[in-house]
Amino acid sequence: MPYRLVIFDFDGTLADSAAWFHGVINGVALRYGFRTVSDEDIPRLRRQDNRAIIRHLGVPAWKLPFVANHMRGLAARDADRIRLFEGAEALLRGLKERGLVVAVVSSNREDSIRRIMGPEVAGFVDVFACGASLFGKAAKFGRVMRLTGIAARETIAIGDEARDIEAATQAGIASGAVSWGYADPDFLRERSPTVLFERMDDIVGAVAA
Repeated sequence: MPYRLVIFDFDGTLADSAAWFHGVINGVALRYGFRTVSDEDIPRLRRQDNRAIIRHLGVPAWKLPFVANHMRGLAARDADRIRLFEGAEALLRGLKERGLVVAVVSSNREDSIRRIMGPEVAGFVDVFACGASLFGKAAKFGRVMRLTGIAARETIAIGDEARDIEAATQAGIASGAVSWGYADPDFLRERSPTVLFERMDDIVGAVAA
């Protein structure tokens, strides 16, 4: 069905931040005392959900907010090194040209996201709901729907991780998974999203049909 509201995750969905993430994660691991990540670990971790990844890294639950806050600070520091995926600007522009409402829900900070996007691309986004906790996106989805006045049946959330699919299910909205982000696309397919996008170019036609 066509949708009126499209909610995007940012890192791994609109922004190509994987190389940046892999460049900083082991420094964060040493700072907070959890397991470092080798190049050999990455393919296996891409086929696990976020809770399993946290268990593998050995991060206790009480440390998660501190780790997340530190990562947000690093992303703000390094925002000029992170770029949008090719096609992200055209995607957002295409959705706006078709009259859809666009939102970004992310664990990242709004000021960092706006810097990475630049003012023109950020202007295509109607609502930013940022600083979400690791498993707190469902509440942010609900807030965006209340702010826009758009019903759950007319909303889809698009992301690149299992937690994005889970949050959409919790919020009672459709889920879109993308194949170019952090998680392995076959693993995401097993999580039964409403739709799996193989190419960014496919999104506008699918959600605005």
